[in-house]
Amino acid sequence: MVKTKILTSRKKAKRLLEIALVKKPLQPLVLDLTLVNLIWDYFIIVTAQVPVHSQAITEELLKKSKQEGFSIHHIEDDYEGGWVLIDYFDVVFHIFSEEKRKFYKLEKLFSQAKKVRFRFK
Repeated sequence: MVKTKILTSRKKAKRLLEIALVKKPLQPLVLDLTLVNLIWDYFIIVTAQVPVHSQAITEELLKKSKQEGFSIHHIEDDYEGGWVLIDYFDVVFHIFSEEKRKFYKLEKLFSQAKKVRFRFK
């Protein structure tokens, strides 16, 4: 019998951010969408310095999240285009270049969402 570890979307968001922070993304932000969106519970938004940094963050997330048994619904990995999106069903991880983050302004688009601060040991 296989034991499956079930995490709340909040704990999943915290763990995904913790995984990504190993690669030192800039301006990490977690938005709690539970009261403003019916599809996703959390957005995690970070900024990568250059395309190779974006790729390193993405690869770390994919490797570790697979090890932890997180299911991925969809990936859009446009490193050169400045926006990588990893959809974990209830949590969506966005990795932007600085330019694309300013252009798309997800923080502003979801301004009614609560900003979440996690504490890590």
